[in-house]
Amino acid sequence: MLDVRRMQVLRAVVTSGSVTAAAAALGYTPSAVSQQVAALEKEAGTALLERVGRGVRPTAAGRLLTGHAAIISQQVAEAETALADLRAGRTGRLAVRYFASVGPTLLAPALARVRREHPGVTIDPTLTDPDDPLPDDADLVVVVRRPGDEPPPGVRLTRLRSDAYQAVLPIGHPLAVARVVDLADLAGEPWVGSEPPGPCLDPILDACAAAGFTPDFVAKSEDYATAQGFVAAGLGVSLIPRLGLSARHPGVAVRRVRRPEPTRTIYAAVRTVSTDQPALRALLEALAGK
Repeated sequence: MLDVRRMQVLRAVVTSGSVTAAAAALGYTPSAVSQQVAALEKEAGTALLERVGRGVRPTAAGRLLTGHAAIISQQVAEAETALADLRAGRTGRLAVRYFASVGPTLLAPALARVRREHPGVTIDPTLTDPDDPLPDDADLVVVVRRPGDEPPPGVRLTRLRSDAYQAVLPIGHPLAVARVVDLADLAGEPWVGSEPPGPCLDPILDACAAAGFTPDFVAKSEDYATAQGFVAAGLGVSLIPRLGLSARHPGVAVRRVRRPEPTRTIYAAVRTVSTDQPALRALLEALAGK
């Protein structure tokens, strides 16, 4: 196998015309340059230089390797430039995974800010579930976790915000006239489920348990718009997080809940080794409102 460093020494000899001149340019001794060329000739299995007066000139094999050494040098320079651009946040790609309710209100403004600050970075947002772990093809995932949950090894969680659940009632419901609804007042109601099993449903079940009851789900939907439609049609009441109520159905009333107030906590999950990327840091700051 040919040694790339020795090929660059050969290139210096050929372009300068002598071993002495190449040694001066490289900061080597002439003897060291000659040794490097001799070792490369042994690797190549053929002579690479021939003496001409006080200088040297390349053989056909020497010209061939010198040309490839120039190409390698150019590619290395391009790689160094590309790496510097990537480390500075001028180029690159951010793969972002998020769940539906954070898209319009939380993620969209953050992505717009990062695009302005890092216009050369390609951002790839893809919809996923709120309890998905950090997949190999993602740089950042917006997830829901219980406060105090330990992140997986090598993953850092950044708390973004708490998202309180609110009572969604049919317009004509007796509790719709109240400004705030005690959760226990919904104990005897039929319920419309708005969340799939997992970290977004758990705060609802935990809060209802603290209020002394288990909700009676008569209809289930994992889509907030459909859940609101079920409520508006009179099928039951529901709890939907504030971020999921950016578009409200005209046939429902939304009221704050207390005693207790169910809340889900939203985090950004990133790999610890990736936190030095400027564009990723900018996205974390934008999501956290900094």
